[in-house]
Amino acid sequence: MKKVGFLRSVVSIAMFSLGACSFASAQDGQVNLYTTREPGLIKPLLEAFTKASGVKVNAIFFKDGMAERVAAEGSRSPADVLMTVDIGNLIDLLDRNVTQPVKSPALEAAIPANLRAADGSWFTLATRARIVYAAKNLSLDALNYENLADPAWKGKICIRSGQHPYNTALTAAYIAHHGVDKAEAWLRGVKANLARKPGGGDREVARDILGGLCQIGVGNSYYIGIMRSGQGGADQKAWGEAVKAILPTFEGGGTQVNISGASVAKFAPNKENAIKLLEYLVSDEAQKLYASHDFEYPVKAGAPIDPIIQSLGALKVDPMPLADIVKHRKTASELMDKVGFDN
Repeated sequence: MKKVGFLRSVVSIAMFSLGACSFASAQDGQVNLYTTREPGLIKPLLEAFTKASGVKVNAIFFKDGMAERVAAEGSRSPADVLMTVDIGNLIDLLDRNVTQPVKSPALEAAIPANLRAADGSWFTLATRARIVYAAKNLSLDALNYENLADPAWKGKICIRSGQHPYNTALTAAYIAHHGVDKAEAWLRGVKANLARKPGGGDREVARDILGGLCQIGVGNSYYIGIMRSGQGGADQKAWGEAVKAILPTFEGGGTQVNISGASVAKFAPNKENAIKLLEYLVSDEAQKLYASHDFEYPVKAGAPIDPIIQSLGALKVDPMPLADIVKHRKTASELMDKVGFDN
């Protein structure tokens, strides 16, 4: 990162402590968390962990630049747990050599093998599905991701920027399933079907479907929860209620998901408590909190799902290992530029 970017990231952090006034050294009965998750989303989970375990949590919340910060701190870093969203961000931490593998039967039992690193260097804590929003008057109940390139949808699809991590992740999954050449052809087909230039966010896709600009679009599942629950305000509630959500799958596969996840920091001074925190976050109690506060899918089978998200239908997570998908993200980004997807 350029120096100006690093400085910006440093001033955009906020510290939060549950019963502690400074970052803890080893064996203090505390754990130090670096995270890019929004404080309002993760704070209830941290408070519940402290109540259940007696371990105090010190957290720094980053808008960006977390990987650069912990790498710059090196062996002096107080970080125990590194928590972020998007599998690409977790892999960035691994690439910077700021994580360590850990062994935990509890984590291995709760998290499917395709949603964690084989060596225990990262773990999924919750998932969000990349789904299709559709106008309610469409007689459409199911489709495959491959169908988005069907000429029948010409001029009828809305989507945010192809270079957004949500969409490069979906394209990387397409590459993993079908190869680069077929992924390029698919992107050209989707581009030809767009009703407008890619842009905005996933919620604006629902807005534009309500406005009649497009008939279907691609968005994340948890935004349906945010919109329909009223958390985003009255306008967004109307957007969410104007669309139906479809859980697409890859041909011969399942629904593509991205994740919120975490790793144990390489020089964690409180490694034992770091593992305790991760194990708590996949407990029944914590998984219920993820579902109710964040509208995410619990990673643990059988954990409660928020009623709004449950109403979308049964999620069949694509069995392709995330580790096999994420290695294609650079190629996915290059394909977006090659086909001029955002132009």
